[in-house]
Amino acid sequence: MSILIRDVQVEGDVTQVYIEGNRIAEIGRKREADIVIDGKGKIALPGFVNLHTHAAMTLFRGWGDDLDLSTWLETKIRPVEAKLTPDDVYWGTKLACLEMIKTGTTTFNDMYFHMDAAAKAVKEMGLRAFLAEGIVDLNDAERAAKQLRTAEEIYRRIEGMKMDRITPVLGPHAIYTVSKDSLLRIRELADKTGSLIHTHLSETKREVDDCVTETGVRPAKYLESIGFLAKDVIAAHGCWLDPSEIELLARTGTRVAHCPVSNMKLSTGQAMPYAAMKEAAVVMGLGTDGAASNNNLDMFETMKVAALLQKYAHHDPTVLPAIEAFQLANFGGARALGIDAGLIGVDRLADIILVDPRRPELTPRHEDLSNWVYSAHGNVVDTMICDGVVLMRGRRVRGEADILEKAAGVARNLVSRL
Repeated sequence: MSILIRDVQVEGDVTQVYIEGNRIAEIGRKREADIVIDGKGKIALPGFVNLHTHAAMTLFRGWGDDLDLSTWLETKIRPVEAKLTPDDVYWGTKLACLEMIKTGTTTFNDMYFHMDAAAKAVKEMGLRAFLAEGIVDLNDAERAAKQLRTAEEIYRRIEGMKMDRITPVLGPHAIYTVSKDSLLRIRELADKTGSLIHTHLSETKREVDDCVTETGVRPAKYLESIGFLAKDVIAAHGCWLDPSEIELLARTGTRVAHCPVSNMKLSTGQAMPYAAMKEAAVVMGLGTDGAASNNNLDMFETMKVAALLQKYAHHDPTVLPAIEAFQLANFGGARALGIDAGLIGVDRLADIILVDPRRPELTPRHEDLSNWVYSAHGNVVDTMICDGVVLMRGRRVRGEADILEKAAGVARNLVSRL
């Protein structure tokens, strides 16, 4: 299948983008194609990469707002998660995929439960996804053995789908929910399979304090001491990393997902130390986290909040300028995941969004990039192409009404089971 996007603006120039299969084959020359998209007046941007989320938690949007993290988890989230079925996860993930398609995200890195059901939803919706079955053993050996067996089985099922755009990942939740033995087993599995590892790290001060009390060292140092940290690890949050831990992450190549909206909403107490991490050359991207703690999956909004939070936290308006926020939202996440995306260029994956700048909030156009970061929201996206397939055109997504109705019903039924 071939696609020609004609007369579209790419980095300031009006040109043609020719896609063959799932790659950008040529930029600049008009060619015959199976599908022709008129890009006149529109701008082509690389699709966003959401580096940390829990897709099916769209079902919990607005459920348990305005609570502290521990209360939120213990009284709202975990009780309802205990009732989750594979069908719930399937519809919650379909809803998340729909929202991401509508707001410009072409790739997401996800951790949750019943991830074979999530993979089915992703396959149908057409996005690129990295999917990790969450492992939470709570230092219980019997529970750990069961969860590791489940995670390995689901990993094999996703791998067995043999789809390049859906990748199984290993997902130990965090050091405070996963035992040392399980972390070592996961490290061993990652080395054996070449898998990425998706985890949470230093999200709260309590996590740091408890780790120091129990192990004598801070979280990143603890993980480094057991040989866990490496360039295949994507660690979400990193709010409470100190300079010595940042050096460890840089030296081991560990990637970090900054989730500013969730961190602010749950009041984790400190912004991720972006400036120090940038100075250390830590590979970073942006994540929305789940819709239960955000409450949306809009990477345009996440770019803006990331930039504003860092300026506020550092008392410096020059920290995290628009260009860096934009690059974190696409190329940064793509680097972290090791995929040829995040840029529009020949031989890159054909993950492209078309945006329409002819809107009040994007006028005047003194600097388009600043408008994308500080003025836009996901509704500026007109067309979405992922892996060389058109998933949205003219803001229309196939099956949208059915997904909205079904997911809303699933969410109501889930809460009613409590």
